[in-house]
Amino acid sequence: MATLGIYEKALPKGISWLERLILAKKLGFDFVEMSIDETDERLSRLEWTKEERKQVIDAIHETGIKILSICLSGHRRFPFGSKEEAVREQALKIMEQAIDLASDLGVRTIQLAGYDVYYEEKTIASRNYFIENLKKAVGMAASKEVVLSIEIMDDAFINSISKFLKIKEQIPSPYLQVYPDLGNLSAWPENDIGYELEKGISQISAIHLKDTLAVTDAFGGKFKEVPFGDGCVDFSGCLKTLKRLDYNGPFLIEMWSETSQTPEKEIERAKSFLFPYLKEAGYFEA
Repeated sequence: MATLGIYEKALPKGISWLERLILAKKLGFDFVEMSIDETDERLSRLEWTKEERKQVIDAIHETGIKILSICLSGHRRFPFGSKEEAVREQALKIMEQAIDLASDLGVRTIQLAGYDVYYEEKTIASRNYFIENLKKAVGMAASKEVVLSIEIMDDAFINSISKFLKIKEQIPSPYLQVYPDLGNLSAWPENDIGYELEKGISQISAIHLKDTLAVTDAFGGKFKEVPFGDGCVDFSGCLKTLKRLDYNGPFLIEMWSETSQTPEKEIERAKSFLFPYLKEAGYFEA
């Protein structure tokens, strides 16, 4: 039986973690993925006191709904590959703090965005810095038994599992894995999706479920807030491939409805779209 999670940013903003986990349970999810993005508000979670961490742990124990993963997109603002040494140092500090937080909360996986840089120009140096600092980060994570998992991105730097594997060759650690987003993977026309999943199956720690609009010569693609069913993802084919490959890891519905007037309805709509495909592939009982 597969486990199914929901992204924190799909749930209403401004509620407590106890309320958030209760709602996730009510909606039928097994876990929540926490967001630590580039905003000061969410980056401040890295500074949580022992008491603040205990409140979250107590909420997990009370509800039985775990926080299995952290989406650490704060590195967009403070990237491993920055030309500025001070920014790279801040990136490593953020990484160390996130690993400590994950260890305290019982989080298994920290998802890293596969960008060398986001707001700066990409160079050979930015790639080198990224790999050097990722290697340091993996060493930190290994010491706390936390897995770092690179998301396949909306960016050409790592937009395929094949590109991730080229970097993994240089950092051959079990604490470095890949976190494919089926939407992002499908949006790039050069990707053979079945082949990519086959090639990377032994390295996949979790799967994001999201729809996207494909990149074309005249269009840069759309990677966020595409309603399920309106995009290019072959959910049936992807999920059947994963089942054939004996993938048994978690699935995570990635949505951004935290400021919506009706987030619960939007989540239920997403579930009603995805569940027939999950059941057809054999991940949930029909």
